[in-house]
Amino acid sequence: MAKLPRRKFITATGATIITHQLISHLNHSDNSVNANENIPKVHVSNGNVPEIQNLTFGFVPVTSSCPLIIAKAKGFFAKYGMPDVRVIRQPSWSVMRDKLMLNSQDGGLDGGHLLFPMAYLLATGEISYKLKIPIYILARLNLNGQGISVSNRYNNLQLSLDSSPLKAIFAEKLKKEEMVRCAVPFRRTTGDFFMRWWLANGGINPDIDLSLIVIPPPQMVAGMRSHTMEAFSVVDPWHERLISKKLGYSALTSGELWNNHPETAFVSRAEWVDKYPQAAKAVLAAIMEAQKWCDQPQNKPELAEIIAERQWIGAKKELTLNRLLGNFNYGNGRKIENSSYGIKYWRENASYPFKSHDLWFLIEDMRWGYRSPEFDTKTLINAVNREDLWRETAKFVGEDAAIPASTSRGIETFFNGLQFDPENPIAYLRSPTS
Repeated sequence: MAKLPRRKFITATGATIITHQLISHLNHSDNSVNANENIPKVHVSNGNVPEIQNLTFGFVPVTSSCPLIIAKAKGFFAKYGMPDVRVIRQPSWSVMRDKLMLNSQDGGLDGGHLLFPMAYLLATGEISYKLKIPIYILARLNLNGQGISVSNRYNNLQLSLDSSPLKAIFAEKLKKEEMVRCAVPFRRTTGDFFMRWWLANGGINPDIDLSLIVIPPPQMVAGMRSHTMEAFSVVDPWHERLISKKLGYSALTSGELWNNHPETAFVSRAEWVDKYPQAAKAVLAAIMEAQKWCDQPQNKPELAEIIAERQWIGAKKELTLNRLLGNFNYGNGRKIENSSYGIKYWRENASYPFKSHDLWFLIEDMRWGYRSPEFDTKTLINAVNREDLWRETAKFVGEDAAIPASTSRGIETFFNGLQFDPENPIAYLRSPTS
């Protein structure tokens, strides 16, 4: 792959038409700030006034979207001179992809909440109908927050990290020509890979012994109710909803697979960041402040109330608050409080987009045969990951102490004993998954 400058490495090769109709939104069109909120004083000076104010961001209704929601609902965008930012709920990651192919002036989005690997798959055109879409990762939105839940049909197995009890059951179903399905929110993202890890570690080949299907997060509980799937991997609140409906239980939280793993990102179309750098800094500053707010324990009850509104996630407070606090009810009698595996928005460098995590994704993508081991990872990461803008914005908002010393978080250790060393990624690629 040829070496190209960061801002020119992706060139749109032509116009595209999205041929399918996008699902209508459930939220209010004006996305106004909560009526009882006083918008803070604008935090701008003559040298950093945003060049534009009317941007449109999207999110999928899962709890990893909380910082983006709070940046709007609590007036943080307004604080940094961006009162006209709109934050619009999207029904699925596929719709997020499609809307990111178009800017807001053409009925699409300027950026928003995204499973971080999707930024790379858009940049290379692998999920955007071969049209390369210049996308920047400006921040991570969270660490942890996912999990794997299974149908109550397997309640007697009391499944946890060990999926091996399912191996014989799935084999028998296939022998009877019965469908065996496990659902993920989008292919080639953390939820997909975590489901693959869990199955493979139990001796189940995710490409042969069952079908991995893609289901939008809000539809996963319905899929379990209709008995069309055995398990799903997704972010909350859908695990709690499954448990409340007595349709299944959580086998594990994703932090048990890889503690403090990266999950979603705040991304943007590169064109407006390059054209309007002060606006980009303003929205990123608002996101950072929202992340800090979301991570404060005293704010969790209010956070759960805000996201319960229909225009946001629309899940009742009792379905989100406990897991936001790190209190896990697995639905099978197992309960853990104050877990270190809870979702994090700012703590432990949750916001900073480590390049080593993006490298992990590209190597994991190679493991499952999606790209060649010879793929030039460095050029792509440097083009998509704008940790330099994160550092600049952190200084702007006075968070110098939060800036990591390195773009690498170092060696990562997973539940199955495997380690990922960013200095020797090929050793990880050659390691077995079971």
